[in-house]
Amino acid sequence: MTMTRNYWYVLALAPLLSSLTAHAAPRVERGSLIFDGVPELDTAGSEALDGFLNARQATPLGWSPKGQLLIETRFGDTEQLHLVEQPAGERRQLTFRGEAVLDAAFSPEPIRTGFVFQSDPAGDGHAQLYYQRLGEPRAKQITDPKSANGGALWSSSGRELAFFTTARDGASHDIDVVEPADGALPHLVLAGDTARWTPLDWSPDDRKLLVLKTVSAGEGYLYVVDLGSGQRREVDPGAAKVSIAGARFSRDGQGVYLISDRDGEFAALRYVNLFTTEKAVLSAHIPWDVEELAISRDGHYLAYVSNEAGAGRLNLIDLRSHQDLTPPKLTAGGTVDHLRFDPEGKRLAFGFGSAVMPRDAYVLDIAANRVEAWTHSEPGAVDPAKFVAPRLTQFPTFDRRDGRNRQIPVFVYEPVGNAPHAVLIVLHGGPESQFRPAFDPWLQFVVNELGFAVVAPNLRGSSGYGKAYLALDNGPLRDDVIKDLGALVVWIGLQSGFDARHVVVSGDSYGGYLTLMALVNYGDRLSGGIDVGGMSDLVAFLAEAEPPFLPARRAEYGDERDADQRAFLRRMSPLSGADRIAKPLLVVHGRRDTAVSISQSEQIVNRLRGRGAAVGFLQSKDEGSPFDRREERDAYYRALAQFLKSLR
Repeated sequence: MTMTRNYWYVLALAPLLSSLTAHAAPRVERGSLIFDGVPELDTAGSEALDGFLNARQATPLGWSPKGQLLIETRFGDTEQLHLVEQPAGERRQLTFRGEAVLDAAFSPEPIRTGFVFQSDPAGDGHAQLYYQRLGEPRAKQITDPKSANGGALWSSSGRELAFFTTARDGASHDIDVVEPADGALPHLVLAGDTARWTPLDWSPDDRKLLVLKTVSAGEGYLYVVDLGSGQRREVDPGAAKVSIAGARFSRDGQGVYLISDRDGEFAALRYVNLFTTEKAVLSAHIPWDVEELAISRDGHYLAYVSNEAGAGRLNLIDLRSHQDLTPPKLTAGGTVDHLRFDPEGKRLAFGFGSAVMPRDAYVLDIAANRVEAWTHSEPGAVDPAKFVAPRLTQFPTFDRRDGRNRQIPVFVYEPVGNAPHAVLIVLHGGPESQFRPAFDPWLQFVVNELGFAVVAPNLRGSSGYGKAYLALDNGPLRDDVIKDLGALVVWIGLQSGFDARHVVVSGDSYGGYLTLMALVNYGDRLSGGIDVGGMSDLVAFLAEAEPPFLPARRAEYGDERDADQRAFLRRMSPLSGADRIAKPLLVVHGRRDTAVSISQSEQIVNRLRGRGAAVGFLQSKDEGSPFDRREERDAYYRALAQFLKSLR
């Protein structure tokens, strides 16, 4: 549709839009939530949605020195820590905080019962670290509340803790070490810069740290830092930029196992000897990304996860015999994460779930080669037999590869019942991310109760399909992603099972940006859009970036300081094409979101309302992204459900 056609299209819709605005719900403040033009979901719809949202999941975070499994799950309003003694055992709650606990680990020292955990009490993305002993009612904060902190990592002895922090100047990512049980203040061991520095592992003798410097999704540097001298030495240096997804010391201290895409299209599991020229690729037989690894404390076993077309596969190596083992097969199409060996190295805990099954904590008994579920999470007050598994397919886009149109992977959830079905397009954030078929009760509600088919593409620039695919949207190539969106909309219109008259687009963060761009460019083929914390002005988005994230953003979007790139970023900003948005829009944003400022949403809402467009705006004064607290989360999904119902 040309600019002229869009102009007359908007003029024709103006009376309808004015009518919608005139009858929009009033602005209401309820606790920390601001409902501005957001109507209430009816009672029956709320009850049905609650049945799905009451589902819970469990994530294994590690083991206590006594062999108890530490998990994270929700029994109240937020995710908290629990201990489980045995398979399907009772869960003993350890933390009772208002905000969610984000990560945790026990000290490996047997005589200690202390654990460290991470949470974000302010909801602004500046997480804090806390230390607590079993049996003590309160935790002790060990980080500066004005700083951002994370990556907490116990030393091999279990006495010291390494973590990254911005406490020194509010911008640089430094590495500090602290002995939390002694009450001492953290001390600096590595002065970083505005890249993201993260500790990955302690050497077995605790004299060295393995530290990752991440500049962007495609550029990382791995160092061994001598804690005595402060000297750092790069591991496996080379002229080409590489991505590094994780690393661990070998238990003899002689080498490093790392995940890197050096010399290949995908991230592979590699071994590098620190003292000789020995190198090896351990996952050469897997033509997909490796995304996580763990090594048993005794160095006997190494576990890793390969991401195969969005599905996770558990892999295990016996490092003593140099043999690949074959763990029991898991349900097809699931995701595997959070690999954690027990203190004796005989059991491996991991999280596993699928689109039709909540994630739970599982344990592999290596000697018996047997997997048992240690938690059994409830799917909510719904019949899990109704859950829909997506099918993975592809659609052709505008450019050609190997003599034919490039194919874009897409997951499709289809309701039971007579077609054609209305469609909800779900666009993931990132952009260096990937839609994967994990358990999502919201999507199951959309399919089962609202009758929408869900179409979730992994457009160019998504991770999981090789570094060339990941780079296809960088800088001046951003417009090609928008063309992918157009190809997707055309493909949807050609499918007999889809109702092309009722297609809604939605997305979170970068997916919210794409939602707005879809409405700008293809609004005549869409019914409406849901923008959750998306960017509307790319130049301002870059200007507002916190220092540790600015290099990665410029590598992804372009450098706004360059005049030509700045002009391109303006053209690629939804705000510049806002006059072409003529379909109903729901905008959701947390006022404490530090990744994307709420000003990005305020600008697009004000611009659209200035010409009488139908825009609902839901805000939370106490949340960032995502909405973690139960009340805010439920209100968010109710608003989405009502918006989708209004477009049928």
